[in-house]
Amino acid sequence: MIEFIFMLTRDDVTVGDAGEVLDGLRDTGLRYVGFKDIGPPPAVLTEVAAAAHDAGMEVMLEVVSTSREDELRSLRAALDIGVEWVLGGTSAEEGAGLLAGSGVRYCPFPGTITGHPSVLSGSIEEIAADAARLLAIDGVHGVDLLAYRHRTADVPALTRAVAAAIDGPVIAAGSVASVGQIAELAAAGAWGFTIGSAIFEGRLPGGPSVAGQVSAVLAAAQA
Repeated sequence: MIEFIFMLTRDDVTVGDAGEVLDGLRDTGLRYVGFKDIGPPPAVLTEVAAAAHDAGMEVMLEVVSTSREDELRSLRAALDIGVEWVLGGTSAEEGAGLLAGSGVRYCPFPGTITGHPSVLSGSIEEIAADAARLLAIDGVHGVDLLAYRHRTADVPALTRAVAAAIDGPVIAAGSVASVGQIAELAAAGAWGFTIGSAIFEGRLPGGPSVAGQVSAVLAAAQA
């Protein structure tokens, strides 16, 4: 089994109606929901997080800001928003320091990250070595791997290498859009994966509704 995190995001931006979308997912059995640090302001994200907690879900904030200052600002906001997990970002040492003692599970990006939407580069060996470096930082819980955002790497091989390099969860984020990809990630040892845009675009089984697609993806993840 692999864990599914539904991201209330499209094109690496949190959707404006995230709260309304979340309301329609209460009966799907979804355990994990997330959003990006770009889009609605922290006050709105705090309301969304509270609603998710009321529905029995854990909440993840993924940091995709491209500047160090914006990234650290988002990490500070994460503490006020009340999330259980922070994903992404590239300033791991400083990020771990900011989140120290909070209980938040911190999973930064391994490898070289550029642009927005974010793209991963580097060899499989380099990315796996960077993942191991990150896990050696006190306060880092796992990694947020942009597996399908790498333009040339074999994704199952990349995921297997990163999973073998660390003792912590590997969350595959970005551009997952099919049941076949979910099966590949599960077989390669990923702890979880995120889907956002593909569901809002109606590309997964169970459509056209968001709730129907979320239910179908949950079934595929449990298969």
